[in-house]
Amino acid sequence: MSNANRPRNNFATALRAIRRSKGLSQESFGLVSSRTYVSTLERNIQSPTLNKVDALAEVMGVHPLTLLAMSYLRKSDTSSVDKLLAQVSAQLSELEKKP
Repeated sequence: MSNANRPRNNFATALRAIRRSKGLSQESFGLVSSRTYVSTLERNIQSPTLNKVDALAEVMGVHPLTLLAMSYLRKSDTSSVDKLLAQVSAQLSELEKKP
């Protein structure tokens, strides 16, 4: 895969977009993270662990894969979403067939 086509995540933008769409402040994550930590994630200074992705997604009321998928979308149009989900679905199906 060439560098131009290599997936790049933008977790910071996805976290901020979902948080805002749910009407949550950074302080809303107080039981799982400090406001300062959420801010560092949204400014792309730090990256979360998978356990932290689970906790953040739970506070926002979304599946962790929704947060991660949004992190890898280049644009939020329907065709982009459908293409990403089709790719993931095909790869999961292929992996299930392997011993």
